[in-house]
Amino acid sequence: MLNAVIRAALSNRLAVVGGSLAVCTLGLLAAASLPIDVLPDLTRPRVSVLVECPGMAPEEVERLVTYPIENAVNGAAGVVAVRSQSDIGLCVINVEFDWGADTYTARQIVQERVDLAREQLPQNVHARLGPISSLLGQIQLIGMWSETGETSPLEVRSLADWQVRRRLLTIPGISQVITMGGGRKQFQVLVDFHRLHEYDVALADVERALADSNLNVTGGYVDRAGGELLVRGVGRVSGVEDLRRVVVDNRRDRSILVEDVARVVEGAQVKRGDSSVNGRDAVVLTVQKQPGADTRALTEAIHAAVEDLRPALPADVRIDPTLYQQRDFIDYGVANVIEAIRDGSLLVVVVLVLFLANLRTTFITLTAIPLSILVTALVFYGMGLSINVMTLGGIAVALGELVDDAIVDVENIFRRLRENRQSEAPKPNLQVVYEASREVRGAIFTSTVLVIVVFAPLFALSGMEGRLFTPLGVAYVVSILASTAVSLTVTPVLSYLLLPRLKATGDGDGWLLRRLKTLASPLVRTSLRPAGLAIGATVAGVAVIVAFGVLLSMGRNFLPPFNEGAAQLNLFAKPGTSLEMSRRISRMADERLKGLLVTEQHPDNPLLSFTCRTGRAEQDEHVMGVNTSEYVISLNPASPLTRAEVIEELTHAVEDLPGVEHEVEQPIAHLISHMLSGVTAQIAIKVYGDDLGVLRQTAREIEAAVETIDGIAEPVVEQQQPIPQLRIELDRDQLALFGVSAREVHNFVETAMNGRVVSQVLEGDRSFDLLVRLDDEYRNAVGGFERLAMELPSGERTDLGNLARVYESLGPNTISREDAQRRIVVRVNTAGRDLASAVAAIRERIAERVTLPEGYYVTLGGQFEAQQAATRRILWLSLLAIAVVFVALYAAYPSVNIVSQILLALPVALAGGVAALALTGQELSVAGMVGFISLGGIAANATGRASKICETIFTDG
Repeated sequence: MLNAVIRAALSNRLAVVGGSLAVCTLGLLAAASLPIDVLPDLTRPRVSVLVECPGMAPEEVERLVTYPIENAVNGAAGVVAVRSQSDIGLCVINVEFDWGADTYTARQIVQERVDLAREQLPQNVHARLGPISSLLGQIQLIGMWSETGETSPLEVRSLADWQVRRRLLTIPGISQVITMGGGRKQFQVLVDFHRLHEYDVALADVERALADSNLNVTGGYVDRAGGELLVRGVGRVSGVEDLRRVVVDNRRDRSILVEDVARVVEGAQVKRGDSSVNGRDAVVLTVQKQPGADTRALTEAIHAAVEDLRPALPADVRIDPTLYQQRDFIDYGVANVIEAIRDGSLLVVVVLVLFLANLRTTFITLTAIPLSILVTALVFYGMGLSINVMTLGGIAVALGELVDDAIVDVENIFRRLRENRQSEAPKPNLQVVYEASREVRGAIFTSTVLVIVVFAPLFALSGMEGRLFTPLGVAYVVSILASTAVSLTVTPVLSYLLLPRLKATGDGDGWLLRRLKTLASPLVRTSLRPAGLAIGATVAGVAVIVAFGVLLSMGRNFLPPFNEGAAQLNLFAKPGTSLEMSRRISRMADERLKGLLVTEQHPDNPLLSFTCRTGRAEQDEHVMGVNTSEYVISLNPASPLTRAEVIEELTHAVEDLPGVEHEVEQPIAHLISHMLSGVTAQIAIKVYGDDLGVLRQTAREIEAAVETIDGIAEPVVEQQQPIPQLRIELDRDQLALFGVSAREVHNFVETAMNGRVVSQVLEGDRSFDLLVRLDDEYRNAVGGFERLAMELPSGERTDLGNLARVYESLGPNTISREDAQRRIVVRVNTAGRDLASAVAAIRERIAERVTLPEGYYVTLGGQFEAQQAATRRILWLSLLAIAVVFVALYAAYPSVNIVSQILLALPVALAGGVAALALTGQELSVAGMVGFISLGGIAANATGRASKICETIFTDG
């Protein structure tokens, strides 16, 4: 069949050349339209369920909300993990599905299960699904602030919510824009406790009056002069003045208005989070993309949208879309790989020119590179793959091998044409080209098959490692197959068109090749003698044994360290710390980080900008307490400091903040850890059990046991601790005495303390909540809360203290669950040590120094799990691939002796790879294992070359 392909190509030379040009054109168009990303889509299909539980404590959220939903989704088709976090007034449940599950089907399954659980949820609780987005989808941070202070924080936030966010959400590919900071505007009716007493008005009266005084109605239609007239009752309030004049109660002498018992203001919603940019209070918009969207194209669209919006903003409002852009990392990473491909291509050109010593043969050989790469681009376009570091890496690894088949073909054609020219009875050039290509075709095809077999283990990887490295294997194999197709068709055609009339056809080898042959000849002759063979075998054997020893002692990681061009700094104050105190702490950190910012006087400083987000934004699925501050920092690529030195500088800047723990990571690495274990650390030590106190104590014991291990950063225990609570415990006897239901009391407490949204106030196309609650003076006066007057069903009033006991107590700040059990996590990151040895040391310390209570157990999760699973699978499948290679070679050369000699290339290649890792100071990672696979591919190609030598020997007799 292969001979028929060569014959058809030589018979239709014009069609082959035209087809090649068409492939180049289509490939360029396909490559230009492919999405570009830094990594393949690594997110396992995941559905987030967000449940707002106003006023509920974490233990109530867990019992009343988390339990029912967890029980409903556990066991659903395709669900592999359920993780939840019950926080103050919020529950977030992440339901993970197996790889390959359809996102929309997964969402439908979860929605059906949540609907089943809805009957068990409290009436004021509403569950909704989070947007379709990936964990790696946080592509950009945009900052907004007033330069002079003329525009209030409320107005800046309103501009962000109603102009910028709305505009960004119209861009196809954006799934969510989360706004944080400033102040979310509300119309607030802040009730005066004493005036309620003075006018004998209940809080429920105010609430009812506002809800009843802010509505429009329709009166239907009336006929007039043959037409219809719409009847409307317009009663919506339009602002603060309208709200002040709302009637609360009608007395004989006068009406009691809202302004008599309350202050009406435009204020900020009670915040559970805040943000800043470079130490300045600001609104920060976090942009998340949909899975599969092109990050670079979206970033360009976002910048265009921001520029369109800029003239519509007040003169003093600044908007900066460059605080953090994932595109910078993508551009940097892709540019590095493209640079490697460019340099590799230039080296290939130089080597070919030096060895072939002929521009025409060099040109024919080099055509395999662009054609193979562009065919790969067409395949990617058809498969819906993206251009990323891994796919480009596959092409870079295959680059030298793309010309291998063409070199062998051209070299043999060149040699046969030279011999034919010197022959007394020369054959037709077309026949010589065909026969020369046919001579080496079997060996070339064998080497291609061997390379594909060696790379087969990549396609069997599962989980995140499979999603990460399979595109590399696809790029490698497709480009190799494309180069084989080129050598079958284009190479013979160009050789026939360009070589027969070449004067240099009658010349010998080039100068460099002749010198190398002269140098290599003694080595070849020596290796053919028994003594030389023994010396060579001994040296190779010792090298392989040493390489195995070094490999077993080498450190192991999931991924090698990479530089994102950004850093993430997390600060953890003590749980129970207020938002205001956390902001004061973050301002202290701001001042220290400002000293590292690039300025005109210090252009070499390491930081370009930093963004701080404290607590949680509205509609955000990431549960962070107000005691947590998260900095995303853009690094200066021109800084002379290395990545490790920058992280050390950041650590020094915050390490002495009083009572604050800290972590320094990179944004994408932080999210990769979260995807692997549900925890934002390389190693997650998870303790499972029922009692929160015992969990905390055990976690502290584990922290103390592992913190002295060399090569790890300071371990951090998940901040699950008791915090102060003001409890209003109902007295059932008193409720019966006064004839009041528990719901009525709870509604009263919620309205008085947390506030109740009773309606919406419209301003053009904007809408703002209308909130009723007690004024801050009375909400913060905890000691007088028992004297709040509550209206009874009979119309009388009584103090809250007559119906309930009001006292301070302690309760958990948050409750985390996984696999239907409570758990607490000790987070550990490595610091100059490989992951595998760190995990081994942690296991040993826990076993030696920590005694677990009955019913409690510990598991370790994180990147090392993926590394171990990938290593085991690659090892076993590589052994299987070697066996298949042996069988394939034996089929071509039915001699165990010959096949064994050919396969000697594999262990020697392994020794060379280990030596390269050891000499460059690298550790063994899954990427390194893939590198060994590529070495195996090169070695398989070497076996192919060895088989070509055999083929030539057999052919020439």
